[in-house]
Amino acid sequence: MRYVQSICVYCGSGKGNNPAYAEAAALLGRMAAEAGIRIVYGGGSVGLMGTVARSATDAGGKVTGIIPEFLVRREGIISDLDELIVTDDMHTRKRTMFERSDGFVVLPGGIGTLEETAEIMTWFQLGQHHKPIVLANIENFWDPLIALIDHMSEDAFIRAGLEVSFGVSPTIEKVFPKLETMAATFRAAELEKAHAAAETEGEAPSLSNL
Repeated sequence: MRYVQSICVYCGSGKGNNPAYAEAAALLGRMAAEAGIRIVYGGGSVGLMGTVARSATDAGGKVTGIIPEFLVRREGIISDLDELIVTDDMHTRKRTMFERSDGFVVLPGGIGTLEETAEIMTWFQLGQHHKPIVLANIENFWDPLIALIDHMSEDAFIRAGLEVSFGVSPTIEKVFPKLETMAATFRAAELEKAHAAAETEGEAPSLSNL
């Protein structure tokens, strides 16, 4: 049983200075297509966003682009996406991306990528979802963020019971196995919790009603 059927990709609308970032984005799109995993992304045609989407569509993959109206002219759209959703605002865009995805992969990017990542981590922290989050730490790009999260924990701003659970992968090849392992672990924890609750009520839960 595969838990991750679609992934939301957070990444830059630029390509950065290191060619390794675009290479990683292209590989992510191609590997997702080969695995039959749908890409859900910010809908633009520029930067790493466009690279991921084009790579996936070129390889025959399914891609959902979700973009707010005001960004259509600025970032453009890719005409051969099999699904394009234009939203009224950024908040609706982010919520829709969340709802359409079974997990999250974070490629290098700027403030927008950081904001989206922090938000989805916060939702996990507050128990609003149990979907896997993986930082694709290409060329150690996310090391400063990882260090900052460690610093927050050490200074007790991330407290016991409010831990942020995310995976880190130095290569794209390791992203998909990590997503699946994390998803299976979260699912098992949910089932165990449901079993414990059901024992109190005298009803055994199944995967179908979780």
